Amino acid sequence: MPAHSSLHSTVVLDRVSFSWPDGSVALREVSGAFGAGRTGLVGRNGSGKSTLLRLITGDLTPTGGAVTASAPPAYLPQRLTLDVQTPVADLLGVGVPLRAVRAIEAGDVDPARFDEVGDQWDVEARAHVALAEAGLEPGMLDRRVGELSGGEAVLTAIAGIRLRGAGVTLLDEPTNNLDGPARTRLADMVRGWRGALIVVSHDVALLELMDDTVELYRSALTVVGGPFSHWQALRDAEQGAALRAERAAAQVVKREKRDRIEAEIKISRRAAMGRKAQLEKRVPPILAGGLKRAAEVSAGKMRTDMRDRETAARARLDAAERRVRDDEAIRIDLPDPDVAAGRRIATLGDGERSWVIQGPERVALVGPNGVGKTTLLEHLVARQTPAADIAAIAHTDRIGYLPQRVDGLAEHASVFENIRDAATAMPDRELRNRLARFLLRGDAMDRAVSTLSGGERFRVALARVLLADPPPQLLVLDEPTNNLDLDTADQLVDALGAYRGAVLVVSHDEHFLSRLGIDVTLEMLPDGLRERA
Repeated sequence: MPAHSSLHSTVVLDRVSFSWPDGSVALREVSGAFGAGRTGLVGRNGSGKSTLLRLITGDLTPTGGAVTASAPPAYLPQRLTLDVQTPVADLLGVGVPLRAVRAIEAGDVDPARFDEVGDQWDVEARAHVALAEAGLEPGMLDRRVGELSGGEAVLTAIAGIRLRGAGVTLLDEPTNNLDGPARTRLADMVRGWRGALIVVSHDVALLELMDDTVELYRSALTVVGGPFSHWQALRDAEQGAALRAERAAAQVVKREKRDRIEAEIKISRRAAMGRKAQLEKRVPPILAGGLKRAAEVSAGKMRTDMRDRETAARARLDAAERRVRDDEAIRIDLPDPDVAAGRRIATLGDGERSWVIQGPERVALVGPNGVGKTTLLEHLVARQTPAADIAAIAHTDRIGYLPQRVDGLAEHASVFENIRDAATAMPDRELRNRLARFLLRGDAMDRAVSTLSGGERFRVALARVLLADPPPQLLVLDEPTNNLDLDTADQLVDALGAYRGAVLVVSHDEHFLSRLGIDVTLEMLPDGLRERA
């Protein structure tokens, strides 16, 4: 699957390498190109996708090789860090010309105001159109970012990139935090996107809108023309063929080894018969010597031929094995929280009705962006009474909380130090063995959390929650699949299926929720809670 020709490419990577300050290698001699259309960049957590985007934007500098882009890239990072006091107009990218136009209309004749406007006299009208694309009312233009939900902020930032007409745009997990309607609006934006677009995502629906799919796997880029399903079908077919080739090559090695052993037995028998004949003087000494030398030459040739055939068969097996992916998977082993069936763990209510979460129930909390689902979880975990009518009462202090933004980690401390703070009673050696199940081992445990990808941060946060002492009786998960590749999401589903405590999960990922065995689905709306049938 060759990369695009650089003739029609907007981003070209030439043997790009990158290592973190601690010496750990993130990417090694990556080469390839991205076309002028919509490209989905896929790969497992930790493969280096976010790092690659940051290299393209210039946020990181390669330790080797070169990156070229046809235009300065616009970039939406995976974790959109926002100052809540920032005007929405600035997030949209039109704050300066908008304020200048309004100042001129109010009588300001300072030449600097006219320079700030340039040719953007219609900036307010275009901003209103961009806000409409993001699903926001025109009046939001004069408000602060802190008044937007996380999903609204993401859509506004993306609308701003479109408004500025960036020639190359990079979006890192743009559907994180978006509810169903917001994902629909994003899909509409993507369908009509002008310019080159590179999207890192685990959202299959979004990836189906791509013209090309590029996979980053072990520092190699491969491209398939078409959306995610085309790439997935080709990968599965290739892996099926590779597995069949591996099995066939293994059978050949087995047969060649058996043939070599049988040949050695024949050679040994012939040699024994020759020695016996010589001892019994059935063959004259001169003739016996000649026969012996001829037998040795024949045996040597046979051994060489058989050894060469077995070596060649093993080489073909090695080549076949290299084609078969042997990706490591995290093995999530949840502890027994000692929760009796029917024990009250938490209560959610809205003043009219209440719902009791019992062990080991699975409860989903759904609803549109901005209604306060995350705030409710935060009050529940902190065991505080919310200011609104909706109540969240915890009946246990053993709560494991995985927040939506995977924050709460000590950014400049190492992976091991972050988890050691939670698993205080576990000996270091046992803790390191447990962390290996989360694919956190060796040098990775000594890296600062600030250098990790979204998926790696999730594994650290998850390990910190699950390895806490004592183990949590209630797991509270806020959009847990935001930073997960599809394989890891499957493993999380399997682990939660074996967990004997209660689970309260907020998610817009209907596919994920459908596999959790949800007992109760509560929908949070501006006027209260209701139970979905």
